[in-house]
Amino acid sequence: MLRQNDPREINPQGEGLLKGIAIDPVIFGFHENQLKVLVIEHTNTGLYALPGGYIQSTEDVDEAAKRILTMRTGLSDVYLQQFHVFGKYDRNDPEVVKKILIGQGFTPTENHWSLQRFVSVGYFALVDYTKTKLTLDPTTGSFVWYELENLPSLIMDHRTIIDKALATLRTNLDQMLIGFNLLPTLFTMAELHTLYETILGKKLLSTNFQRKMLSLDILERIDKKKTGKPHKSPYLYRFKSDGLQ
Repeated sequence: MLRQNDPREINPQGEGLLKGIAIDPVIFGFHENQLKVLVIEHTNTGLYALPGGYIQSTEDVDEAAKRILTMRTGLSDVYLQQFHVFGKYDRNDPEVVKKILIGQGFTPTENHWSLQRFVSVGYFALVDYTKTKLTLDPTTGSFVWYELENLPSLIMDHRTIIDKALATLRTNLDQMLIGFNLLPTLFTMAELHTLYETILGKKLLSTNFQRKMLSLDILERIDKKKTGKPHKSPYLYRFKSDGLQ
């Protein structure tokens, strides 16, 4: 929502910004086998939402998504994936937007550009949430990493956006996991297995999982094994796309 330190957003016509389109990133946080999602509380409102933003008129949409992610998390080198466009006619609620703006101490005119219909472009990222540096701004009273089963009530269709992002992530996990860089360069099959179970939210039979992963031809087994007792030392793997020598 509007940032009072950005004159383009405060301007009644939103000069310098694309009208009617916003970006709502779903930022999944992963650390020590926990999966959470980043939610903001809008200042002085008790309203919870995704940490979104707007697109500058001279900016690529993907670049805008990266800028918003960096602004919110302090991370710049993150795998970010566009996954869906949310454009239902009734997805916006001008009264909710007004409440958010009033919470910031700003009362918009009735024809303010931010109160019009908006289409949202959904992106998702999966990061190690202990590495983020969350920064508050005039729109944001707080940031909280919520477990998926304990999300608060969210404004508009933001819960739908999260559900769609999670479904997309889970469906395409085999292809996307390499880009997220959540494992060390060298890892065991057991570590990969645990990562999959955490993101998918269900148990996977070890033998079937290993057979599937090897059949995908995305892993390279390394000659050496992980340090440990000889008869218990598991093989180490890496993703083929890492390009290590």
